[in-house]
Amino acid sequence: MTGPPAPGVPEAGAASAGTASTGTASAGTAVLLAAAPAGRGRAIDAASVLPVLAAVPPGVLTGTATATVVELADPLDPQTVLTRLRAAAASPGPLVVFLAGQLHLDKRQFLPHLALARTTTATLRYTALPWHWLAGELGRRPAGSTTVVADLAADPDVWQRLTAAPDLLHLGPGAHLYGRVTQAPRRGEPATPDYLRAWAELWRAGARPPLPALHAEAAVRASAARATAPEQYLLAPAPVVVPAAPAPAPAAQDPHPAILAAAMAGRHGEAAAVAAAWESEALRRHGPRSAEAVHWTEVRADLARLAGEPARSCELWLAAAESRLALRQPADDPDVEAAVDRAHHQWERIGDRARAGAMAPALVALRERVPGRRPGALDALRRRMG
Repeated sequence: MTGPPAPGVPEAGAASAGTASTGTASAGTAVLLAAAPAGRGRAIDAASVLPVLAAVPPGVLTGTATATVVELADPLDPQTVLTRLRAAAASPGPLVVFLAGQLHLDKRQFLPHLALARTTTATLRYTALPWHWLAGELGRRPAGSTTVVADLAADPDVWQRLTAAPDLLHLGPGAHLYGRVTQAPRRGEPATPDYLRAWAELWRAGARPPLPALHAEAAVRASAARATAPEQYLLAPAPVVVPAAPAPAPAAQDPHPAILAAAMAGRHGEAAAVAAAWESEALRRHGPRSAEAVHWTEVRADLARLAGEPARSCELWLAAAESRLALRQPADDPDVEAAVDRAHHQWERIGDRARAGAMAPALVALRERVPGRRPGALDALRRRMG
């Protein structure tokens, strides 16, 4: 398979590609679990995302006509969490678990644990939720009926093992896992679950793309939400590969003409969703720090321009420029300069002064690194900021 499934945006209420839904007639269950230690051990403000997720209609969270929502905010005891997860897993309909928290490694068994409110380094094995407990409960469910969307901060031991062993957080063949893992900050303010927040904000805005497209869009938005985005490890299920027919397979079709045609016809949501799905495939195959992933970020930036969304276009061009620099492309590389110039150009067209002001520092910082070939671009930017 050389690309994502057939492009398109599902109708509201329909099961999206990669969801656990079995149809709108069944009732689903959504578990909103946010957990982190109290006090100085807190590396992520996990519970801050719960109000945003809770504001999404329950049926949208699960892709079903009706749904039950179970909320667990900073739980204290792993047995209590296990009991609630077991009850949710016993429900016959689709189950979606939204998980924000931080991961620590048990130094005796070298297994990841989700820290809870009372967890400390010394009490990890008794006060945190072992990840394999989660996998065990979800693994008993029918294949394809379970989805987990996770936004996690990992301690250095977990981060090192995850980058060396990508299956460390595997939940079994029956559960689809979408997520972002970042390194836990060593000091200062706790991290924020921007990836999960982006899922909720996209849904609240009315978007209903397939889950791979939601995952890719949320990962980009989470990176753009911070002036200095943390390194992130993305989790996504591998696409289902259908065995090839005996006849030779046709050459892969270039998706760009169809995407552009949809945008030019005014079907901007469809064009953006298809591009995001291809970006998700590039992220899965090549990783976030790859030329292929950057290309699709730039495609989406130009689609935002065509849709008359200069702020979104600017954000994506900024992300593309930062990614190219992270790929060790020099500041005077034409592709880097073009990304910064286009971000600058779109920023000048933002009508919302507050939003333009919020984005200005990131653009100035990038302009200082990439002055471009237009004399005085940085000075002009600073003058416009007032």
